[in-house]
Amino acid sequence: MEPKTIVKNRAAFAEYEILETFEAGIELLGTEVKSLRNGRVSLKEAYAALKKGEVYLIDCHMDPYDHGGYSNHDPVRPRKLLLHKLEIRRLTGKIQERGLTLIPLRLYFNPRGLVKVELGLGKGRKAHDKRAVIRDRDVRREAERDLKELNR
Repeated sequence: MEPKTIVKNRAAFAEYEILETFEAGIELLGTEVKSLRNGRVSLKEAYAALKKGEVYLIDCHMDPYDHGGYSNHDPVRPRKLLLHKLEIRRLTGKIQERGLTLIPLRLYFNPRGLVKVELGLGKGRKAHDKRAVIRDRDVRREAERDLKELNR
């Protein structure tokens, strides 16, 4: 059974060159899970940060649950990500050593119904890099189109 994707961060692939990906659990409140099941979440400005030996998801906006009442959550509170100590140490070293960034790429429900975050270790792209990537993608698309025409 394939995981059910809740939301993807499409902008991350344009803004960053993703070098490596990780899967992490996320510590959520009940109303946050219900809001996620409704698909009311945005990863547009979200990033992951290391604080006191733990990893947190910052600026991920989860709309308050419609029927939450007084027990509703803060939409942009920092949420703790669940990773093994060795993974956190390895990430800490890479982030400090090479100046890389942890970007949430997608949120999804795994087959057991748990919410997971796919994190990407990325290096920021400059404007000219972005243009080069777009140019390469267009050239590849054009070549595939030409090849498809030849095979007809």
